[in-house]
Amino acid sequence: MVLTKTEVDVLVVGGSLGGLSTALFLARRGVRVLLVERHATTSLLPKAAGQNPRTMELFRYGGVADDILAADDIRGAQGDFTVKVVERVGGRVLHSFAESFEELVGATEQCTPMPWALAPQDRVEPVLLTHAVKLGADVRFSTELTSFRRDGDAVTARLRDLGTGAESVVEARYMVAADGPRSPVRESLGITRRGHGTLAHFMGVIFEADLTAVVPPGSTGWYYLQHPRFTGTFGPTDRPNRHTFYVRYDPGRGESAQDYTPQRCTELIRLAVDAPDLVPDILDVQAWEMAAYIADRWRDGPVLLAGDAAKVTPPTGGMGGNTAIGDGFDVAWKLAAVLRGEAGEELLDSYGAERSQVARLVVDESLAIYAQRMAPHLLGSVPEERGTAEVVLGFRYRSGAVAVEDDGDVALCEDPRRPSGRPGFRAPHVWIERGGRRRSTHDLFGDRWVLLAAPRGGAWVQAAVRAAEDLGVRLDAHLAGRDVGDGPGALAPAYGIGRAGASLVRPDGVVAWRTAAAPGPDAQDRLDEVLTRLLAR
Repeated sequence: MVLTKTEVDVLVVGGSLGGLSTALFLARRGVRVLLVERHATTSLLPKAAGQNPRTMELFRYGGVADDILAADDIRGAQGDFTVKVVERVGGRVLHSFAESFEELVGATEQCTPMPWALAPQDRVEPVLLTHAVKLGADVRFSTELTSFRRDGDAVTARLRDLGTGAESVVEARYMVAADGPRSPVRESLGITRRGHGTLAHFMGVIFEADLTAVVPPGSTGWYYLQHPRFTGTFGPTDRPNRHTFYVRYDPGRGESAQDYTPQRCTELIRLAVDAPDLVPDILDVQAWEMAAYIADRWRDGPVLLAGDAAKVTPPTGGMGGNTAIGDGFDVAWKLAAVLRGEAGEELLDSYGAERSQVARLVVDESLAIYAQRMAPHLLGSVPEERGTAEVVLGFRYRSGAVAVEDDGDVALCEDPRRPSGRPGFRAPHVWIERGGRRRSTHDLFGDRWVLLAAPRGGAWVQAAVRAAEDLGVRLDAHLAGRDVGDGPGALAPAYGIGRAGASLVRPDGVVAWRTAAAPGPDAQDRLDEVLTRLLAR
């Protein structure tokens, strides 16, 4: 039998947040990308709701931020988000704590031009899908990867259409496995994981019912349920009369996901909301494992891991989906650079080195929050909270794609409200003027390398342009006070480049190199050497 064959630059396996983001960011860079997803549609469950400012910056780079904000659940952006520990919804409150959205925003608003958003996953994924397809991505649902093999520096994969049973072959230069926490691709490559492991098992139920007598309209709170018959969580969604219910089960006591039939779920929902005659319309039931793992390797030749395939984090803190999107942006700009010939193959080694550092920060922070809220017995055995702003915006990269300054500082993150501008950290947000409009420095990033020169560093701009032309690297160069308005003179101090220095920023908005020195006759040679090293040429 002759199989249909497709040739692409990148095959993405898995169509959730990580996979769809990867496909979108690749397609935006002109990369031929095919995404396959075994499910028939994007997510039907709200699941990962909420986008932190760093994710919104990446969406801004990718041209989808406005559509994500349009899908935002604005109810959660007002007042406090209250978590109540109860026996049943509407019953006596055993314990509660509130998180002020205003305080959360206040911790980050001076560090970024982007707001927090609260769009649920079932609204975000269609946005990513629509834009990816418009940009040329080939996306196939109801299609599974049945096998793959490495052919030298490329991948040959076999696919099956689950609707028709038809099989086909794909030849790809690279493959990104975003195929979930149990990742068959990761398992087949023998890549191990380490971490706290499984913390709990849950059944996730999404249902519709009129619960206005129990849950006030517009409620954004969440309930931790400690019922005599079960433990779990309950929360509303952004859609009228639609709710989520998670009930914990224990395989160690002989319980399994198969025990949770529609009838059993209906019984438990009635107990949870104290409504014995309620007839909920159950829309979906899925088993889910709360766990904490990080893969030991994020790359195996032409195969790279992303999203939950690379790391799994507890949902406390809402960072898992955000981190998957960050993986997608990082792997996309690096793959595109290699495929265009701008960078050497070794640049891809920096992907795992950098994203695993962020994964450790996120997993540790999520575990700390989980211990405080739901598992006090873990306190003392997990790291303490660092703070949302530090983890989300103050992360630090160390890899061959960063010219790290030898300052003896080994900190994993910094307070982004007092950014240092050092290589490896996210570039400081500074308000500038461009084209007669107020902009952020982050509006300069996303697609190309950017050199920002201090007011007396004009020769750095010319040197950068010539170096980029010689190396075939896409780069923009701007002189503060001339190319970008900097009335208060805040840009150079924020970036630590003195009066005549320069800062080189990667497409992902991370500082790669800087100098406070004035440009000399060897400025172009220096930038040639820096770019060659950072891009593993």
